[in-house]
Amino acid sequence: MKILITVLACLLITIESTAQNDIDVLLAAGIEDAEHFANDYLTPGSNGIMHSMNANWFNSAKAKPLGAFEISVIVNASLVKDEHKMFHLNTADYNNVQFVQGPISQMVSSVLGENDPEIFVEVEYDDPIFGTQTTQFELPQGIGESSRNLLPTAFIQGALGLSSGLELKARFVPKIDTDDVSLGMYGAGLQMEFTEWLPASKMWPIAISGLMAYNHLDGSYDITGSSGIEGENQRIENDTNTWLFQFVASTKLPVINFYGGLGYIKGKSESDLLGSYRVTNGILTTETIVDPFSVSSEVSAVRATIGTKLKLGFFRLNAEYHLSEYDAFSIGVNFGMR
Repeated sequence: MKILITVLACLLITIESTAQNDIDVLLAAGIEDAEHFANDYLTPGSNGIMHSMNANWFNSAKAKPLGAFEISVIVNASLVKDEHKMFHLNTADYNNVQFVQGPISQMVSSVLGENDPEIFVEVEYDDPIFGTQTTQFELPQGIGESSRNLLPTAFIQGALGLSSGLELKARFVPKIDTDDVSLGMYGAGLQMEFTEWLPASKMWPIAISGLMAYNHLDGSYDITGSSGIEGENQRIENDTNTWLFQFVASTKLPVINFYGGLGYIKGKSESDLLGSYRVTNGILTTETIVDPFSVSSEVSAVRATIGTKLKLGFFRLNAEYHLSEYDAFSIGVNFGMR
């Protein structure tokens, strides 16, 4: 579990900080242009993580009876499609950015892709001494094939039966807090079995329930020593919140069961570039920019789920697949009573 959490932290940090390599020139192009690019560049990664966070909230539509519980170790991953690796950059939408070669509108790498070959742009800025100046730089690469086209998340999750067809769920990632990185993830959910409220519920061959779940992620990455720009208290902070609403149906067999459902994910991820940055404008002049910009992305997507669960006494194993804007899969190792 510790290894999985470390991988998750590294991935999230990479997604939020990959663009910092050329941040000096991006900021010199102007806050508006830098914010526009960063938003388009980061959105596919943020949205993929939001889909990954919402996998494996359930492994049955049958709610646990009063006092019954289950503890799970869950590993999720959303799948990166080719369409998530690139985005359409039209320099007509920018104030001070032009491509060095080619048309004004080109496909460029998002945080999940890579530019092959490299793509260069020209940035125009005003120097108070020499007037209008230009400089060239390479657009940032993404994580590319190093991610194996996966965006993983991992949780420890617990479920407790409350009686009357209600089941309370909670999940978390142990807090990561180092000199440069702080990361926390948690969530809570409530599952309601509708068939439990019907007459002769035990006679039904399937269970049907509804689920409402909330996920939260917050992280901070200190880039003061790695941004390549003079300044103080430089950091990237992220705050991500999602809601999941899902209908679930499952069989009620003793050992092997199958489950599926239809759900809706709603979420928002916000990233802030904070601190002070002394940006070079030409050879002799600099400009200090404080808390340059914030970017955000939102998810609003329907998803379908299919899964299976093996139950051998107190040990259970489940696997599931989700079809949505970002497909995802998940495996859970579960230990429980009843």
